[in-house]
Amino acid sequence: MESMMIYVPIVMALLGLAFMAAKRSWVLKQDAGDGKMKEISDYIYEGALAFLKAEYKLLTFFVLGASVVLAGISFIVPTTHWLIVIAFIFGAIFSAYAGNIGMKIATKTNVRTTQAARTSLPQALKVSFGGGTVMGLGVAGLAVLGLTGFFIIFFRFFMNGEWTSTEDMTIVLETLAGFSLGAESIALFARVGGGIYTKAADVGADLVGKVEAGIPEDDPRNPATIADNVGDNVGDVAGMGADLFGSYVATVLAAMVLGNYVIKDMGGKIDDAFGGIGPILLPMAIAGFGILFSIIGTMLVKISSDDAKEAQVQKALNIGNWVSIVLTLISCYFLVDFMLPEVLTLNFYGEGDKEIDSIRVFYATIVGLFVGGAISSVTEYYTGLGTKPVLAIVQKSSTGAGTNVIAGLATGMISIFPTVML
Repeated sequence: MESMMIYVPIVMALLGLAFMAAKRSWVLKQDAGDGKMKEISDYIYEGALAFLKAEYKLLTFFVLGASVVLAGISFIVPTTHWLIVIAFIFGAIFSAYAGNIGMKIATKTNVRTTQAARTSLPQALKVSFGGGTVMGLGVAGLAVLGLTGFFIIFFRFFMNGEWTSTEDMTIVLETLAGFSLGAESIALFARVGGGIYTKAADVGADLVGKVEAGIPEDDPRNPATIADNVGDNVGDVAGMGADLFGSYVATVLAAMVLGNYVIKDMGGKIDDAFGGIGPILLPMAIAGFGILFSIIGTMLVKISSDDAKEAQVQKALNIGNWVSIVLTLISCYFLVDFMLPEVLTLNFYGEGDKEIDSIRVFYATIVGLFVGGAISSVTEYYTGLGTKPVLAIVQKSSTGAGTNVIAGLATGMISIFPTVML
């Protein structure tokens, strides 16, 4: 059983992608409204696809150019290999696909959520959150699938599937870093490029529509309004999807690198049931089980009352979030206990080697999960409807745009403090 643990994250990733596909199918079956709603939605969808097609066409040249540079570096740096080019290209493809999944489902979910809101708030939440679930599980599933899949391939290629040394594992992980680099490269251009397009379209729509033609803001008769909505989808959805994908891959990979250092501090080899790579497998296992518990959490996000207020919607979202966090925390305890030696010998700077209980790794995951949840709560407090900071900004707005801007800027600056402290 232990020898098969390396494949568990892949199984969890495929489960997440299967659930994503089922949820996507359900969302697309929902009513898209009347003919006018469908017409405007199709304009936005076609515009977003056209933008992504043009953006990805340009990024193809960047990826090819960067691949040539990486190939040259791989023959100079002894701790990497030319296979980093393959990892880089697939990282870019996976990242672009993750953003593409999010953009397509977002443009289809928007109009269906609008139609669902005509019937009830619970149905609107169900449809909109269903679209968000497709995006979230698509990002997580592709990230874990790609990272674990390439790790297995490189582990077998460089080490024949058996532990040899931390030096060989360093080559495996540095080659695998190409996957993360490819993902982050696409994220950079998708996020920034989409954001610039969004703002340009937004300002253009206001200038031409409201100032020159006297058309109300967000009126579909103004072509720039469609462009603005296209920008929102390609920047805030496709760009965000690629960004999250890259960050997710990078954090898991960083933890795997730390696992290799743990083995190095313990003499370069440990005896465990996982072929001596337990500390390196642990981050992937946690990420894999995180997908499973995220699926469970999404099933709990629902409201039943047609008269529900915004606060109840946020409460439903919080329940799903915190249930996933708690379940992940419980699984972390058993995974740490199962996959790590009882005692770890680590080299502390200036203090030399020290023996510590592996349970301290679990304590670190507690801190990470708590901080992530706390940041979510802080964000909700400073931006949620009806909260004290938001109401204060509303009150300041009564005296003009100047005080509104000052109050909003001040609140934004204050909101950074608890996040930085965490």
